[in-house]
Amino acid sequence: MAITDWPASERPRERLLAQGAGALSDAELLALFLRVGVKGASAVDLARTLLAHFGSLNRLFAAGRAEFSAIPGMGDAKYAQLQAVLEMARRALREEIGAGDALASPRAVRDWLRLRLGHLPHEVFMVLLLDAQNRLIVAEELFRGTLTQTSVHPREVVKLALAHNAAGALLAHNHPSGVAEPSRADETLTQALKQALALVDVRLLDHFIVAGAGEPLSFAEKGLI
Repeated sequence: MAITDWPASERPRERLLAQGAGALSDAELLALFLRVGVKGASAVDLARTLLAHFGSLNRLFAAGRAEFSAIPGMGDAKYAQLQAVLEMARRALREEIGAGDALASPRAVRDWLRLRLGHLPHEVFMVLLLDAQNRLIVAEELFRGTLTQTSVHPREVVKLALAHNAAGALLAHNHPSGVAEPSRADETLTQALKQALALVDVRLLDHFIVAGAGEPLSFAEKGLI
């Protein structure tokens, strides 16, 4: 049955307008993005097929062009649309972080990091530099690969902070394994970077570990900084 044949109160678009986007399931939200289904399957049916294939929205968002386009009913046009939506979400959150005190918007910081790092299959280390009012100056990827004190050089982080006249810094990296707990290497590296930045009067405010779609772990909240 086509969605247009459903009772108005059950159609995703009408429910969103009446109750808000939060009232919809993942499949219903995805169906609104897809707009139409394929022969024999509504947009909601197709959305459920996509979620079943990829396992989660996060894995769907992380899918490459070839894997995404291989699903019947998908293709380059839908892939391009999805990537555009994700990039707009990242940019909107980046604007929110940069517009005011980043520490006053911890949810925006976490959501941006999750969108930026949560889907990656490899480990990435990022530095977010802040001015004296905790406004974001720049967010830069410094390293890819397994993090150790020898692979992430404190001098490179300090050099970047000095180049941007930063007053504070946030660190972030992802765990592709999906487990957000910090390793001993993570803790050792964090302390080394904190000490190095302190030498040039830059405060290390937090270090986040992003693991998939879960809540990023904060070193500050864990008492590890």
